[in-house]
Amino acid sequence: MIYGTRIRLRAVERSDLPLFVGWLNNPEVRQGLAHYRPFSQVEEERWFENMLERPGDEHPMVIEIPEGDLWRPIGNCSYMDIDWRNRLAEVGIFIGEVGLWNQGYGSEAMVLLLKHGFDTLNLNRIFLRVFESNPGAIRCYEKAGFVLEGRLRQAEFQDGQFVDVLLMSVLSQEWRREALQSFS
Repeated sequence: MIYGTRIRLRAVERSDLPLFVGWLNNPEVRQGLAHYRPFSQVEEERWFENMLERPGDEHPMVIEIPEGDLWRPIGNCSYMDIDWRNRLAEVGIFIGEVGLWNQGYGSEAMVLLLKHGFDTLNLNRIFLRVFESNPGAIRCYEKAGFVLEGRLRQAEFQDGQFVDVLLMSVLSQEWRREALQSFS
């Protein structure tokens, strides 16, 4: 497990799948993701089986917050398509519990992911894609150190219109420099 101040990241278990299906079937949650249609339990189970065949460093992690003596899942995150030769990877994250949006959990999870990616996986570049129509996510990523590096114009069709997809990244040296300044 990876612990932060208010959250922890842990491995996904089969028992998490019904929760994921609920999140992914919420139109508000799905709007920020590349998934445009509802998911069935069967599809999620198939995803889980396929995920287990991928390298362990690309397995998603559940984002949890403490509630009394227990931990409550609120979202998930992962690295995708890690390129070990070039030391880069794409990262994805979402908070599935809509009532917990805008409370800093996504930002803390992203910082933990970056620390894991740079300090444990020895990555040099971590990037993501985000819809221009998702200002809360963009703010979260900027707070974690991501910078805008490109725009895919009208690359996603959402709610009857095309929106731009922003490419953002953070480099290891930038992240370390920012971390040093935070603790100085």
